Amino acid sequence: MIALLGLTTGVTLAAVTLTFGIARLRRRYDTIDTFWGLGFALVAAVSFPFGTGPLALRLTTAALTVVWGVRLAVHLHLRNRGKPEDPRYQQIVDRAGANPGVRIFVRTYLMQAVVLWFVSLPVQFAMSGTGFGVTAWLGVAVWLVGFAIETLGDEQLRRFRANPANQGRVLDTGLWRYTRHPNYFGDACVWWGLYLLACSTWPGAATILSPVAMTFTLARGTGKPMLEKSLRRTRPGYADYIARTSGFFPLPPKKLTPR
Repeated sequence: MIALLGLTTGVTLAAVTLTFGIARLRRRYDTIDTFWGLGFALVAAVSFPFGTGPLALRLTTAALTVVWGVRLAVHLHLRNRGKPEDPRYQQIVDRAGANPGVRIFVRTYLMQAVVLWFVSLPVQFAMSGTGFGVTAWLGVAVWLVGFAIETLGDEQLRRFRANPANQGRVLDTGLWRYTRHPNYFGDACVWWGLYLLACSTWPGAATILSPVAMTFTLARGTGKPMLEKSLRRTRPGYADYIARTSGFFPLPPKKLTPR
């Protein structure tokens, strides 16, 4: 297992460095967004042949990780294509001075490599699980729920943004009526599902901090504060939307008292 962890560390660092080189050629640092999902798929693919667990468990873990990762990569690439650089990266460039590339590589690309490798630990340990039991089936069920919520939430937002009549409006229907970030919540469920696939062994169960870290990142990070601050300024109804809608877990919307 130690050899596999060393291998995935090297592969992740090499892949992130290559992605940074592509980003420099494209002059688009948001290239890392596309790599994020593909990076997890790569770790799963590298881990698969080195696992000692049952073939069914290894195939399921690899397939679920790759399907999730490729879908997310395609979605983010299409979302960013033809648009200006992501404000998060542009802000780093503006503040970095003469050599923004070094700062972005260290603060963004290397940091994402560390997070990606750490979050993917359940996938790596699941490959050497002992069996496909109750927790594995539960993991598949949780993954399916999360994947459905994430995919549907992204599609609802894509259709909403594609309609010119919705310019400046707030999406508060469908899944977005119950949570301001159904895609983030679904993403967290996916990783709790993958964690459950690793729970057939104590070392796998010990990777619980990986889905905890992913959930914390999704609920408190990934640009959410900056995004919501911007939307408060640009969309008049967003403050009320925040007041009545859960920020993460899907819940019935609150009834606001008229002021």
